[in-house]
Amino acid sequence: MDLSLLPGVLRAREALRSAGRSALDAILPPLCLRCRVPVGEAQSVCGDCWNGVRFLSAPWCDQCGIPFPHALGPAVRCGACLARPRVFERLRSAIAYDEGSRELILGFKHADRLELCPLLVRWMQAVARPEVATADLIVPVPLHWRRLLMRKYNQAGLLAHGVARGSAAVVRADVLVRHRATESQGAMASARARLKNVAHVFRVPPQARPAVAGRRVVIVDDVLTTGATVTACAKALHRAGAQSVSIITLARVVRPLSN
Repeated sequence: MDLSLLPGVLRAREALRSAGRSALDAILPPLCLRCRVPVGEAQSVCGDCWNGVRFLSAPWCDQCGIPFPHALGPAVRCGACLARPRVFERLRSAIAYDEGSRELILGFKHADRLELCPLLVRWMQAVARPEVATADLIVPVPLHWRRLLMRKYNQAGLLAHGVARGSAAVVRADVLVRHRATESQGAMASARARLKNVAHVFRVPPQARPAVAGRRVVIVDDVLTTGATVTACAKALHRAGAQSVSIITLARVVRPLSN
């Protein structure tokens, strides 16, 4: 094929794809992914549902990303990050986990609503981009194999592939394993119980250690509550020799800074 014709071929292919989408939308108008009212664009939410989502952005703690009520200056850390060392370099979450986002997140996580993934990835990309740009590896929080069989997919893995798209970072779902089944973190009554529940649960298999050693790693997960799970993952990666570990989650529970 004459390579000079390639741009024209690609434009024609995209025009056909766009025409196909337009024809399908005329027959079956796209619906809001949350409330199912008609919307102008596929894989999106309506204005009311959009306004119900709390997107997280600066000002926030430079390390853990907890939102500040007002700007405190560049590279400021919250009291919790100053009080005790963190095992991660930076943590960022795209949205708050609350009434506005819960239905979408739980649908994606537990109800096989994989059509939500492109929208959720787009929300993550703004906060993920700076970390992913300097990462070598993107590592999703793993499920135990029995839970993976029940759920059929790892939602963190789908998000990881989404945020890595277009970057030089490589998604590696095999370098971190959950070698023991645990109770759901949602069933734990306290932060202390959550930490105990996932202590020593994650490890890097011996054959994967060369892939981790000296690398800049970004962990991807869906929801951050106390941070026990991602902290346990970060410790395992550091034990395997990771140069640095940062964390990106779709959502987080936002509590007062005093907590």
